[in-house]
Parts: sequence; C-alpha cells; structure tokens
Amino acid sequence: MLDVKHVRKIYQSRTNAVEAIRDLDFTVRAGELVCIVGPSGAGKTTLLRCIAGLLNTTSGEIVLDGKKVTGPPRGMAIVFQEYGRSLFPWMTVRQNVELPLKEKGVPKADRQRLIDEALSAVGLTDSQNAHPWQLSGGMQQRVAIARAVAYEPQILLMDEPFAAVDAQTRAELEDLVRTLWRRLGVTVLFVTHDIDESVYLGERVLVLSNRPTVILESVEIDLPSPRDQLETRSSPHFAELRSHVYELIQKAKKGYRPGGETA
Repeated sequence: MLDVKHVRKIYQSRTNAVEAIRDLDFTVRAGELVCIVGPSGAGKTTLLRCIAGLLNTTSGEIVLDGKKVTGPPRGMAIVFQEYGRSLFPWMTVRQNVELPLKEKGVPKADRQRLIDEALSAVGLTDSQNAHPWQLSGGMQQRVAIARAVAYEPQILLMDEPFAAVDAQTRAELEDLVRTLWRRLGVTVLFVTHDIDESVYLGERVLVLSNRPTVILESVEIDLPSPRDQLETRSSPHFAELRSHVYELIQKAKKGYRPGGETA
C-alpha cells in the first residue's frame, strides 16, 4: 500500500540547512496498522507531512498504491493532534463529517449513509446535531475520526491524535481505532510519542533514530488480538516489547544509529 523509498528532507534557509530526515526506507502493507515512535524532534511529523503530500521531499520518493505522491492523495485521510483546529465550530457534528464528502463529490444519498455509519461507529449518533464547542475534547476527536472514516480512505494517517486528551479518554480512543481498523480493513499509520500506546495499538512499531533520522528498528508486535487495556497491558510479553522499544528510544536519544555507530 505504501512505499517510502530513501526519503530525505532538508529544511533550507538563507543562512543554514537542517537535515531533518536522512534516509527513511520502509513499506506498509495493505491493511496493516503501523505505529511510528522516536525521540522528540526525530522528524515524525515531518515524515507524515511528506507522506500526506503536504511537504516535498528533498530526495527519494513516496509511493501510495503504485502512484508517486506529489500532492495530497485522494485516497488518504488525516487525523491531527489539534482536533479543535480541524473542526468548524459554526457547523454541527454532522455537517463537519459531511464536508469532505461534498468536496469529494459523493451523491447526497450516499453521503447521508456514510455519515450515519461513521457517527454510529464512533458512538456519536446522539450528538450529531451538536456543535464541536459543546463537546468534550475526546468527543471532538471522535468527530475528527468519524470524518476520516466516512471519507472511506485507503490509508489513514494519525499524527499524535490522543496527546491532548485525558488518560481514560485516551484508552477509549485507542480501542476505538483498533475496532475501526479491524472492521474497515483500512491501512493505518499512527505517529505517537507514547511507547505504551505504540505497542498496544500496532502490529508493528517503527522506531526512529535521533535527527538526522533513519529507522533504528522495525519491531514486530506479536500480541494476540483483540486487545484489552487491562489484560494486554498486564501481560509479560507486553512488558517485554515495551521495554525493548523503550531501550531503543533511549539509545536513539544518545545518538545510536543502525550498525552500532553514533551520530
């Protein structure tokens, strides 16, 4: 579904150049849920914006479903961390979910069906006529997820979407993403700074090095499915996987690179 081929990104100004990403090369299979973690400033959001066609790469290429990404792909939806900024406060929940479907040119009858299904999937049917400012942060993020789901994307990018909500809401939204992923069969690329979240959610975790960024390791998460917040997180194997990813992040912070060299 997604091929990231030796992507490099340099931010150039008049006085200097900052190499944010040096060489990222990986593949995401169709229907896979992959999490990306790394130290602060490792270029996670930069990578996601390149994949989304919002930033040009300096070199390398990104291929989605066989087509090179040169701008925002039609079959892609994005859920950002700052959900409040992505929702229109003067529109109802239903109108917010409908907007990208109108832009996509989906017929009205099909729009209504897709909206109903998406709102039901995220548990917001009873709140469809409310405005975002009338909802809690967690419910607002559910609106953003519903909007992405209704769009019927081939691939869903999520950029630290739960960082601004409380722990209880975060757990509920994590389970919601797993449920929707399994039900819809959509490919999900999920960026997070939370190690526990990456291990709980992902089928695989890509651990990034410190800047300039390369992939430190691709960690297979062979936890049983479906997952449970209490049972899964309390299992010895979850602790082993979490410890391994944590150790990689600590090495990354110290400048460790693949092959043992230090940046």
